[in-house]
Amino acid sequence: MARVHANGIDIEYESFGRESDPAILLIMGFAAQMTMWQQALCEQLAARGFRVIRFDNRDIGLSTHLSHLPAPNPGEVMARRMSGQKVEVPYQLDDMAADAAALLAALGIKSAHIVGASMGGMIAQLVALDHPEKARSLISIFSTTSDRSLPPSSPEAQAALMTRAPSADRAGVIAHTLKGRRAYASTRWPFDEARLSALVGRNFDRSFYPEGTLRQWAAIMAGSPRTERLKSLNLPALVLHGSADTLIGPEAGRHTAQCIPGAEYHEIEGWGHDMPLEAIPIVQGFILDFVARVEERRKKAA
Repeated sequence: MARVHANGIDIEYESFGRESDPAILLIMGFAAQMTMWQQALCEQLAARGFRVIRFDNRDIGLSTHLSHLPAPNPGEVMARRMSGQKVEVPYQLDDMAADAAALLAALGIKSAHIVGASMGGMIAQLVALDHPEKARSLISIFSTTSDRSLPPSSPEAQAALMTRAPSADRAGVIAHTLKGRRAYASTRWPFDEARLSALVGRNFDRSFYPEGTLRQWAAIMAGSPRTERLKSLNLPALVLHGSADTLIGPEAGRHTAQCIPGAEYHEIEGWGHDMPLEAIPIVQGFILDFVARVEERRKKAA
């Protein structure tokens, strides 16, 4: 792994594949380190002729922790959002999109296929909107336009996302995370407690910084719906969602695809808001097929 200084912060990243190959930038979601992108997925995409880059968003993992910024008041943030007032937050999702674009620039990458999961999908959409020269294509994975008319998360999934661990010790954090993940897990495949426990433990050892997740959450809450802006996009887009997602329902994925002209949509039966090993070949297949077609069209147009 390596680090660059971009957009005023230090960004921890890891690159797979040859630098000369077309790039795929992976943007992870809320409160998740880049290691939640399975290494097997990164290596398999790289083996098919792509340079794959995953990175820690600001305030998570080994990228800059913005501890000098004030902690948002959750009650005040929600009250202002519900009343339609402007929500004052330490930073916006647009700032996180600028981080992603600046990372590409720092690595000398003119453009990449921008892939984002959950909050990362929101950020990926904003990279395509705010920094169109950096986006060869957009791949939005179990994400949303943030349109207020979309169904909310299930109460269980929302509680799982927002409830912090009662203790900060390793075992307590692992147990709390596993309990929460069950609330929005896939129904098609068994819940692999042993694998997920090991992954959460490794991430805890790598970096445990719950204070940053509150600022990330506030950025999500303050974000404006992208419904109308997405209608102006002019690039290839792929939207993937699961039928069993209770955190960001499949209606959000369908809506995202409907808003982006010409977007391709695939809804995976029984997939939740997670990435079990069994789902990786399916997701990888859709991504590889899509980016290969985009690259072929680019070659013909050159």
